[in-house]
Amino acid sequence: MGVRAQQKEKTRRALVDAAFNQLSAERSFSSLSLREVAREAGIAPTSFYRHFKDMNELGLTMVDEGGLTLRQMMRKGRQRAEAGGSVIRISVDTFMEVLESNPNVFRILLHERSGTSAAFRAAVEREIEHFISELAHYTIDNANRSEELARAQAEALVILVFNAGATALDLKRSDRKRLADQLVLQLRMVATGADALQNKIEHRKEG
Repeated sequence: MGVRAQQKEKTRRALVDAAFNQLSAERSFSSLSLREVAREAGIAPTSFYRHFKDMNELGLTMVDEGGLTLRQMMRKGRQRAEAGGSVIRISVDTFMEVLESNPNVFRILLHERSGTSAAFRAAVEREIEHFISELAHYTIDNANRSEELARAQAEALVILVFNAGATALDLKRSDRKRLADQLVLQLRMVATGADALQNKIEHRKEG
């Protein structure tokens, strides 16, 4: 990559980071202005258009990046569990660590999932589908699940995690710990129920 390309990528990164930094419980992406984002990134507003067609393109990039970041962190959590420990507990702890260290990668998914933009809602749903699909494949490979049951279990787990994440964003650390414990219990209940259903299906086949 040449010097000019490196500088362009650096400025594009600065714009994405600037927009993420301005998100909060009170501010969704739709309330941000191009001028604000450019100022935070340290560039002239007119230079914005060298990197993104408009604010919508920037926002969709952020949704994609937020989903990818979360998926990468959850993969690391599962890898940590392979070295020993509960995959559910370690995955929940990893998720809570992300919310504490970089809450806005989740906040944009949460805000835009029910936002006014159809394009943004569709982008968030695609990210959620990536989560479900990845978790379903992991469950098939590691928990002896049928494809249908793995999909149903993954959908239930993702719904629980997203709902807990929405609550956790505005909690103090001590309250977040209690929420994490509750989430672990709920996820284990779903997994136990899926185990029972899988065993019932296999028993019927044998009979």
